[in-house]
Amino acid sequence: MGQLKYKWREVRPRLISGLLYSLLRGISSTVRIKLAGPTPPDGPVIYCGYHGRSFLFANYFRRRGYWVIISQSNDGEMQANIFRRLGYQIIRGSTGRGGARAAVEAIRVLKRGDKMAMTPDGPRGPTHVIQPGVITLAQKSGAALIPSGITSKPRLFAKSWDSYLVPMPFGKGVILFGEAIYVPKDATDDELEQCRLRLQEECNRVELEADTMC
Repeated sequence: MGQLKYKWREVRPRLISGLLYSLLRGISSTVRIKLAGPTPPDGPVIYCGYHGRSFLFANYFRRRGYWVIISQSNDGEMQANIFRRLGYQIIRGSTGRGGARAAVEAIRVLKRGDKMAMTPDGPRGPTHVIQPGVITLAQKSGAALIPSGITSKPRLFAKSWDSYLVPMPFGKGVILFGEAIYVPKDATDDELEQCRLRLQEECNRVELEADTMC
């Protein structure tokens, strides 16, 4: 019995992630996406969209080799399986486990000129509150922060901490980018906080504007 439980715990993330992947791809293939806003600059960028709005972004930008940071939790294991199948490159870690190592790895790939997608209010929230980690990554790497507003209609909201948005089939969606934000390498603590608040304000603004456009 013990072996069966162990085997199930080992297999379950792959089974569930496979079902979720099929659901994501199936729904997303029917949603008409409009991309709007300024074109992100060349070079390293960090796309910043809220945790509860990641569904359509994950599918739209698949197979481009973007990097994502995913927690080392059990839920993170399922997310990692999904994002690998979508063609993303994975760094494992979060504020709870492996955060320092993940940050070092993220800075390395950004300095190389790669692109990342982050949910800067995750993985535990509170929703729509930018955590300082993404500001540190931008400061240390020189990457541009790209506020990203993502929405769709019709849609459902899950009863989760992030009110996760699930688009309905055959609807329409908007991915709206804001102006790039750069964090000075020599920024003081007060200036870093101002950058965090500016990014939060811009993420809120483009999400609201995307909802209006949709």
